[in-house]
Amino acid sequence: MALGFGIDAKLNIDVLVGMGKNLVSTALGLNGDPYLNFNFLVEIEGLLVGGFTDVTGLQAEIETHEYREGGLNDYIHRLAGPVRYPSSLALKHGLTDSTVLWEWHRDVRSGIIERRNVTIILCDTTGLPSASWTLEKAYPVKWSGPDLKADSNTVAVESVELVHCGFAPA
Repeated sequence: MALGFGIDAKLNIDVLVGMGKNLVSTALGLNGDPYLNFNFLVEIEGLLVGGFTDVTGLQAEIETHEYREGGLNDYIHRLAGPVRYPSSLALKHGLTDSTVLWEWHRDVRSGIIERRNVTIILCDTTGLPSASWTLEKAYPVKWSGPDLKADSNTVAVESVELVHCGFAPA
């Protein structure tokens, strides 16, 4: 594998490492710095729905099943099972005049379950999209209003939790 310098890859990597990590990252086509977690957008069915302060619960697990093989006492086989999404996706943002999330939750409470695709977009330092995940067929299962305190001057925050049928990088 040659990196374009006309000598073997091992030598190229050794030379690049000696020159610094940014040059190595550039030569490999990688972003040298991790993305920052505060620069993100949330879309619901293609519409930006507000400036969120927190998005939590973006996780997936593969269930495993143990299988004991007769006569084999050294270990237990762990077989892969289905994917599960152990927590709801929680969206938090400052309470505004927009009632989109509240109305969606109210409709679900009334039995009108409209599933929507929700996309979380992580942006780089220049504000351009760098990574994204689309949750399929999401709908709200919990709405929480702001904690109101007379001795505080913080922003009033509403929270909505969504369940979904899985997600994938968009």
